[in-house]
Amino acid sequence: MRAVFALFMLLCSFAASADDHDRLYQAAGWPEQRAHFADALKAAQQRYQASLPPAVFQALVDNSNRRFAAAAMDRRAQAALRAELADPRPALQFFESALGRKVVAAEVQATSRERLAAHADGLPPVQAEATRRLLIRHLAQALPATEAGAEVSLALAGVAADSLSSMVPGLFGGGQTQMLLQSQRERLQQQIEGDIDNILLHVYSGLSDPELEEFAAFAESPGGKAYYQAALAALRAALAAEKGGSDLQPAQQGI
Repeated sequence: MRAVFALFMLLCSFAASADDHDRLYQAAGWPEQRAHFADALKAAQQRYQASLPPAVFQALVDNSNRRFAAAAMDRRAQAALRAELADPRPALQFFESALGRKVVAAEVQATSRERLAAHADGLPPVQAEATRRLLIRHLAQALPATEAGAEVSLALAGVAADSLSSMVPGLFGGGQTQMLLQSQRERLQQQIEGDIDNILLHVYSGLSDPELEEFAAFAESPGGKAYYQAALAALRAALAAEKGGSDLQPAQQGI
């Protein structure tokens, strides 16, 4: 009887954990950010329309739409988040708090189509007091913003290369492709890192200094570190950064 009861409790604990991961995925703004990525993807696709033959352009659109299908991105991200984050409760507690909701709202607004269009030529420098700059520097060191920004930029910049590689198999060898991707990733990270404090000053401009301090404390806590490490892995899985996921195989074979 005790064994049956123990099994029942284990199953209940697993179900609660799964629910917490789902709640965290929603509370941290993943669905909204994925929708904003879809807007950015459409803009990236359209940039090639005037310079490519119609058939090639359509292949580019079809290929990238399959790779970045919303349901598949959500599935990959959620699976990675569950696999990488053993205990979602500290992060869930933060993101369901008043401050956590304010942080997510600021991040979602910063990646909206309207905001990105308004700053297409770059962000103007923000004037801030030394205390606020120090808090932002703590956040920049705790958040994987540089790495995440590079992964998104790399995914958007690679839509044409993906399609060309799919239409002409063997055009790039696997080793050569990985070397090019890593080189681009490092270059993008260097570019973003050079302006990351100014970017975060813009994104979190609506947060007070005490709120920034509390946010930084969460990001630097064990629960915050675990979440952001898992979040970066989930982002890479959603974008299929390594192009090894099963979701990509049918799409590549279909071109």
